[in-house]
Amino acid sequence: MSSLSSDSIETLKGALRGQALQPGDAGYEEARQIWNAMIERRPALIVRCQGCADVRRAVAFARESGLPLAVRGGGHNIAGSALCEGGVVIDLSLMKSVRVEPATRRAYVEPGATLGDFDHEAQAFSLATPLGINSTTGVAGLTLGGGFGWLSRRFGMSVDNLVSVDVVTADCNLLRASADENADLFWAIRGGGGNFGVVTMFEFALHPVGPEVYGGLVVLPIDAAKEALAHYREASAAMPENLTVWSVLRLAPPLPFLPPEVHGKPIIAFAICYTGSLDSAADAVEPVRRFGKPYGEHLGPMPYAAWQKAFDPLLTPGARNYWKSHNLATLPDGLIDTLLDAIARLPSPQCEIFFGQIGGATLRVAADAMAYPNRDALYVMNVHGRWTDAADDARCIDWARGFFEASAPYALGSVYVNFLTEDERARVEAAYGPNMARLIAIKTRYDPDNLFRHNQNIQPDASRAGSN
Repeated sequence: MSSLSSDSIETLKGALRGQALQPGDAGYEEARQIWNAMIERRPALIVRCQGCADVRRAVAFARESGLPLAVRGGGHNIAGSALCEGGVVIDLSLMKSVRVEPATRRAYVEPGATLGDFDHEAQAFSLATPLGINSTTGVAGLTLGGGFGWLSRRFGMSVDNLVSVDVVTADCNLLRASADENADLFWAIRGGGGNFGVVTMFEFALHPVGPEVYGGLVVLPIDAAKEALAHYREASAAMPENLTVWSVLRLAPPLPFLPPEVHGKPIIAFAICYTGSLDSAADAVEPVRRFGKPYGEHLGPMPYAAWQKAFDPLLTPGARNYWKSHNLATLPDGLIDTLLDAIARLPSPQCEIFFGQIGGATLRVAADAMAYPNRDALYVMNVHGRWTDAADDARCIDWARGFFEASAPYALGSVYVNFLTEDERARVEAAYGPNMARLIAIKTRYDPDNLFRHNQNIQPDASRAGSN
């Protein structure tokens, strides 16, 4: 069977606590909207789950229908893996519970929760775990691909802080995976994306952070960028792990601390988050303030949860987005020259190139400890093409691809799987490197028919699938 009958849909609806939406139903159009407006797909059915029982029903229904299956958490993935054309979408966005146990420093998080939901609960107890930099990002997709953010230099990747998951597998079983239970599945889920099932609960370790951190921006003219990046490269090696500094090159947004005449001009901004003692914060960030003479700066104590939302205005849903990404071990002069040439040719006021500084604790985990392998990456570079008019698609995409290709000689050759676009399936092996063979073996065991394939797919071994 590879279609949906009205009887089967009515049977499914009667078995759900949530909803099953078809084209034309109230709420369908809203439910199929995701962060990247370049993704335009019309699923045959969107199952809006409200619990694990609904997820199991939806997985069984998808298996029986023979239609494509997609799984939506926050709907933020650049490749649009949350939607499939003419298929079944398991929509987890209503499952948003976040429960924090301050005594054990654990958080139990459902797959529809966003970073903002997580931080709201955890920061009530001055606790946090490494997640991303945009509060509307979904915890699930970010974590399953590895996950990193302002706290990663101090506490590691998101997956380094994952203690266990509950996961519905392709055979509709609900399994708990941890270091002690279904350890092979737990190994694969920590970085392997949505290839192995639908996670219905994440258990994270938490760390004391906040409620205030010291952070903000130092914004320099683009003419100062080459020297500033050389200083940044040198200073990064000596930075304490409780200090994270990202660099962003773009046209200046209308930030209130910048003179109006700077708005719209090319800039380099250093985004700073220091989670040590506020008494030592000013001294800790002083080297960054000396990278060059700034157009302006805004630094000081602020709530950690507020800093997690600081970039939300630049990452709102509804724009057209196309990314290209490299992992880097250093920022050589040749890369900086190539970078500045690309910034001189920005095709849209919203386009940017950033270097997300990681390193620190992320380096102290073995490459084969879990599916996420890229333990030699000190920076994750993202070429963020972003614009609003579909007529600009070709121009903006060509710009992103052009810089990506020009910068490739300076990169490690690996890539962060969450930054792969829809047209980069060929780079999946580069995302997993030496761990790919083990991932294929685990995929073959848990999803031999590749039911969970609408993702950066790890294909099962067809020659072995029948023996599992």
